[in-house]
Formats: sequence, structure tokens, C-alpha cells
Amino acid sequence: MDRLYLEGPCTVSGEIDVQGAKNSVLPILAGALLTDQQIVLTNCPDIRDVRATFQILKYLGCSVDYDNGVAVICAAGMNRSEIPDALMREMRSSIMLLGAILGRMGTARLGFPGGCELGPRPIDLHISSLRRLGVTFLEEHGFLDCTAAKLHGADIHLALPSVGATENILLLACVTPGTTRIFNAAKEPEIEDLQNFLNAMGAKITGAGGSTITIEGVEKLHGAEYRIMPDRIVTVSYLAAAAISGGEILVRKACPPHVISVTSLLEESGCEIEMAGEDIRLRRRGPIEAVKQIRTMPYPGFPTDALAPIMAYLTLAQGTSIFYESIFQNRYKHVEELLRMGANIKVEGRVAIVEGVKKLTGASLVATDLRGGMALLIAGIAAEGETEITEVSLVERGYEHMVRNFSSLGVKIREG
Repeated sequence: MDRLYLEGPCTVSGEIDVQGAKNSVLPILAGALLTDQQIVLTNCPDIRDVRATFQILKYLGCSVDYDNGVAVICAAGMNRSEIPDALMREMRSSIMLLGAILGRMGTARLGFPGGCELGPRPIDLHISSLRRLGVTFLEEHGFLDCTAAKLHGADIHLALPSVGATENILLLACVTPGTTRIFNAAKEPEIEDLQNFLNAMGAKITGAGGSTITIEGVEKLHGAEYRIMPDRIVTVSYLAAAAISGGEILVRKACPPHVISVTSLLEESGCEIEMAGEDIRLRRRGPIEAVKQIRTMPYPGFPTDALAPIMAYLTLAQGTSIFYESIFQNRYKHVEELLRMGANIKVEGRVAIVEGVKKLTGASLVATDLRGGMALLIAGIAAEGETEITEVSLVERGYEHMVRNFSSLGVKIREG
């Protein structure tokens, strides 16, 4: 899809099921490389990053079948350990394949990952962590040549709770002899999902969701069937879309505890939220009220991926909201596009000050990254007139069937 057109304002109302989590399925797909037996993944989202990962798995020699949310992968025929630069550049999460390829093949050669340009995301922490397990690295001509000749368990103290580094360690350490402990591990729900998947394959991992994870290496993993957890950022995006429009939505097949840091903010801004089992119901009871301060933090804090969608929502708030981005340097690239719509936002370094305005106006916009693009879609729902969004492929990296899903909720949206 090249572009989207929205005619606003619209009222988002109805019911919608949440897709499987982008940030969970990608490392889990990497984990499928660690066995020569069949892996079956249900609730696997139909998004560009998943399709790009399928291409990499096929290049490595795996068989991949996908239909209606079910992926069947078998790495019995895996015969390569190098990922071409063109495939690596498709997405930043491709670095997740490093630990899994090393665990299966003993060597790996890959370029540096691509994806959204959110500022420096150095892979030094991945390298230093895997080096503790016995991996050697040689960098030349933009490629990493990696060798895992004598792997062993180790204690690894992460300088910061990196989700990617934690996942790469899990993928390699689960098939590495000895005991590995990760200190200051990332606590995100996606880490728990990866642990549960690997344990379903026969791994021995405990502690995910906490700051210390223990991995007892096993000699071999086996096939498994596993359901991907719901996507918490997609959940938040649907809630924000309904909230900005003044509608009422029931988001089903979600995981309410994963999004409390955001739903509490939505309640503070004037929304009524009910949670029951896997359902979240939102309705807005009056004008949007500004939120004094939003600071992105590692889980269980406010997620950096939710910043742009929630900022779009608060552009129409009464009063001033202040955002502080503590994770990425370039998370505000969408702001310039929101300004075209009449938003009043000032950015200085990692701080963004959002002065609420009475209305937004449709405009021709460019999606700057995955979450920023969704922010533009949310703003377009409430804007007066037509909004055109180009570079929509960036948004398709994490959101499936956007036209169909938002149309079902009452949004006047079409692809160009």
C-alpha cells in the first residue's frame, strides 16, 4: 500500500480483536531456527515485518507456510548462516536472528539492521553479551562475522535493560552448556512470551518478567505449537483512535494488565475504561483533558511505542501536556506532520510540549516511522476534511489490515 486517505471527522465505535504482538512474534520466529522439528504459531500477525522475517527464514533454508494467522515453520533444511544485506535492511529487529543462528549453526554473518530511523540503537550490548557466552566477533566492510566455537554459560550484567539484548541472550543461552544468568534483564511482556515459547520447545528458563533470568542450557530443542500474545501497542492505538473521536470501543482478545500505564492516562484525560478478562471497553465522557506529564520508561512504565499515538490524541486536549522521551532520540519525527494539521507542539531535545487546539484540519502527510504513522492516522480520524498519508508501508510493519479494521469501526478510510 502506497498511501491512505481519510475523510474526517469520524466516530470510532464498535468491536475489534487485537492481533498478535509484533515485538513478540519476531524473536519467536527466530527461535524456530533452534530446532529441526516443526513449529506452529497461532495468532501470528499479517504484517510487513513478519513477511520480511519469513523471507529471511526461507533464504536460510527453512520451509514456511502461512494462512489466516497460522504460521508453520520447519528449519530442518537450514543450510545457511549468512543473511544478505538487502534482507537485513528490511527491519531493525533482524538483529534478533543472531543468537538463534549461532545457536543452530555455530557461525553467523550479517549486516547491520534497517527499519525505522529512531536514532542510534547500537548493537554493542548484543555483542558484549554474546561475547560473555563465548562468541567471537569480527567486523569488516559493514558485516559482522560471528563464531560460537566454545560456548559456555555465564553471568551477564546488562548496562541497561535492553529488550533486544535480553532476547538474543535467551535464544543462544538456552542451547548453550551450563547456567546463564541475566542481571538487569528487560521486564517487557514480550520477554515472558519468548521464555514461554522456548520452554514449550524444551528449554529451561525461569525469571522472565523480573530483573534476573536464569537459563539452564539444554542439548536440543523440539517442535511446539504456541499462541502469540496480543499486541499491547495495537491495543493502545485502537483505544486512542476511539478516544480522540469521542466514540466507544470494545477491544477484544487483549491483555489489560499490559496496558495499564496507558489506560490510567486515558482515564486521567477524561475516558471511562472497563476491563474484564481479555476485553477493554473505552468511552469518552466529556472533553479531552490535558495530562500534566508523560515520561516513557521501560516496562512497566509508559511505553515509548505508545508516545506518538497518545500525543496525537492529546493534540485536542484542553490545556498543556508535556512528553519526555527517555528511550529514543528521534521519537518526535511525526511532530512536523501534526503541525501541518494545526497542532500546537514545541519540541526541545527529548521534551515535547503539546498545547491543545480546538480542531485539526486534514492535510497531505508523510509517515515518518511505524508509530508516528499511526499517530497521523489517529489525528486524521478527528481532523476536518481529507487527510492523505504517504509512506504507509512503514505503518504496515506493525499493523495488519488497517483499511479493513478501521473501516469496520466507522472510519472513512481507503487506500490509494
